Amino acid sequence: MPEFYAAIPAVAYEGPGGKSPLAFHFYNPDEQILGKPMKAHLRFAMSYWHTMCAEGADMFGVGTLEKSYGHADPMASAYAKAEAAFEFMQKLGLEFYCFHDRDIAPEADNLRETNARLDKISDKLLELQKSTGITPLWGTANLFSNPRYQNGAASSCSPEVFAFAAAQVKKALELTVKLGGQGFVFWGGREGYETLLNTNYALEQDNIARLFTMARDYARSIGFQGPFYIEPKPKEPMKHQYDYDAATAIGFLRKYNLQDDFRMNIEANHATLAGHTFQHELRVAREEGFFGSIDANIGDPLLGWDTDQFPTNVYDAALAMLEVLNAGGFTAGGLNFDAKTRRASNTFEDLFRAYIAGMDAFALGLRMAAKLRADGRLDEFVKARYAGYETGLGLDIVRGKMNLPALEAVALEKGDVTTTSGRQEYLEHVMNCVMFGC
Repeated sequence: MPEFYAAIPAVAYEGPGGKSPLAFHFYNPDEQILGKPMKAHLRFAMSYWHTMCAEGADMFGVGTLEKSYGHADPMASAYAKAEAAFEFMQKLGLEFYCFHDRDIAPEADNLRETNARLDKISDKLLELQKSTGITPLWGTANLFSNPRYQNGAASSCSPEVFAFAAAQVKKALELTVKLGGQGFVFWGGREGYETLLNTNYALEQDNIARLFTMARDYARSIGFQGPFYIEPKPKEPMKHQYDYDAATAIGFLRKYNLQDDFRMNIEANHATLAGHTFQHELRVAREEGFFGSIDANIGDPLLGWDTDQFPTNVYDAALAMLEVLNAGGFTAGGLNFDAKTRRASNTFEDLFRAYIAGMDAFALGLRMAAKLRADGRLDEFVKARYAGYETGLGLDIVRGKMNLPALEAVALEKGDVTTTSGRQEYLEHVMNCVMFGC
């Protein structure tokens, strides 16, 4: 097998004092944190689409990093990408990857030939998995790139497009089972609308639920036992997408009785587009019982679109990992780097450095989250702030013993009332002190 990244050595842990740009300074995979190895807390995964396929193109220019891996023939290139992907993951110590069906094999002129290509490439992936121990974190179907999906996939106005999407999901589920994928993601990239003037909103919602239900039932029939994930995103490419944010997606799942099989795959950049913080979306998923997996990246609020940058903000990573720890950790999910290097970072070494930066940032985030939990002041403050609901009037409200007349009587007797300070600035200072040792 050829070596595609011969100039880049296997990336090792060097420690905080090291200066090597191709070494980990905070991610020490076997280091024990709260009773588990760091790698078990983080469960890092490579995104096949950005890492192996994206070449830096944007709406204003062609790509800046060529990724055919030495082959003009699309299938020959796909085989080479598979080999390069596993070399890449081994050198970084990654144990998982995530894929769309159209990432691993090019689409042919008809569905039958496309499926045959997928069978061949998945045989190759299975061979590489057996020799390395690397497996998929999750699989998914690309139901947004092809022009047939210009009006959506499950939400399309065309029954024929719906049928094609269903066939594509069926094959993607079979691939996920074949390769041992632990989960399956639905990202409704074009499941939404540009204007209500031409949209049957109710039918589109119902049809999305119909596809999800069919997918769940078929997957269970072929032995898939893992969770399904919805990845919320409010806009782009559609002006309004139906899975706007975690709360919207959770409401949808409960409406259509899908809550037992589906969880959330939260992406940081999508939270930004929805006007939320990353931590907010994770908190909603956790508190509602839908915590599942994470797409680890970051967006630029000054640009206002899905920039998919590598995550290097340690504050965001710390607060995200605090939610992960409070959820009890990942089960089938993990941290997938749904991120791409900037267009001007146009070498394979830049790609390795980007992964190192993201992995180190989340390693730091994990360390800081563990310290915040051990310190306890944030939890203690929140508990004290809501202590009124543990006794007396507050406890009666929580237990449903009060009604409006009874509460009115309390308010009339007590007269005007005050509340306590939220002390936000103090709590932000506490976080700085815990993270930086003051």
